[in-house]
Amino acid sequence: MTLNPFPAHQYYNIPTSKHFLPSPPLNLTPPPSLPHNPKRWARMDSGPASSPPQKDKLVVIMGATGAGKSRLSIDLASRFPSCSFEVINSDKIQVYKGLDITTNKIPFPDRRGISHHLLGELDPLDGELSPADFRRLAGRAVYDIATRKRVPMLVGGSNSLIHALLVDRFEPGVNVFENGAELASSELRYDCCFLWVDVSLVVLAEYLLKRVDEMLESGMYEELAEFCATEDDEEVRTGLRKAIGVPEFSRFFKQFPPGRVHDQLRRGAAYNDAVKAIKDNTCQLAKKQIGKILRLKGSAKWDLQRLDATEAFRAVLSSDGRRWSEIWEEQVVEPSVKIVKQFLAEE
Repeated sequence: MTLNPFPAHQYYNIPTSKHFLPSPPLNLTPPPSLPHNPKRWARMDSGPASSPPQKDKLVVIMGATGAGKSRLSIDLASRFPSCSFEVINSDKIQVYKGLDITTNKIPFPDRRGISHHLLGELDPLDGELSPADFRRLAGRAVYDIATRKRVPMLVGGSNSLIHALLVDRFEPGVNVFENGAELASSELRYDCCFLWVDVSLVVLAEYLLKRVDEMLESGMYEELAEFCATEDDEEVRTGLRKAIGVPEFSRFFKQFPPGRVHDQLRRGAAYNDAVKAIKDNTCQLAKKQIGKILRLKGSAKWDLQRLDATEAFRAVLSSDGRRWSEIWEEQVVEPSVKIVKQFLAEE
């Protein structure tokens, strides 16, 4: 039994082409009256989804990196087959094609047939996706899913993207998470059900250290070596280069170029320094994400329903497979099912 359920990395040694299959395509082509630049993201507005006569329902799963958001999204979608949930990714690095292990995309077998949108779909050669770009693309996805009488589920840890999509009035140049910035808006353009998967930062940090080791064992090192060896122009891959692991190992591969790195180097000081930097930066990211979530809950008064997964993660760290599964089900999944069931029943 796999004791690390967030997600199961054992599938990553299977060729990508067989397991990271695309979701049903969305119509992301701008209207003919608008100019279209193929090197940039589609610039359409979300149209009817922006100001519907009745707000579309949207389930939003938030949380720090590694907190089990993807796991919960699949568990929930499987409990409501009649609703036909479809997931919209809101991780700003996972939107790009490539580096599936490094960016920790949920493997195709773990998706259990649930459609995913904006997950590994965008070409990093087209430039970096801005919050305004995401608002347009994800807004179109919400509208597309809702018009097919299905329920969109927004899942990811990039709170700047979540904020950009959900607020009624979005100011593209304003970062509401900066100190001294204006407060995030409490006026939302969708009828949202917020689920916040929270884990004690001490416990989460210990888990994240373990997860980095497992990702490296699953092929992250080889993936990064290939990425750095084939990369010609750093500027055109800006978005994907921000994935934790790329800058840390880019420095390593400048000293030891890919293709000439022997296994013994992986036991050397330079390799260990790169791994330590990945672990430190991952934990810092989790801390920042929690701070942003607290700001949305506190200052912006977003109605976030907190689900404490700390005990489940303690069980994962103790390698108690049965216990983590029981705790996860009792303390995270079951409360989520009740919250979502009530939300969907509301007119």
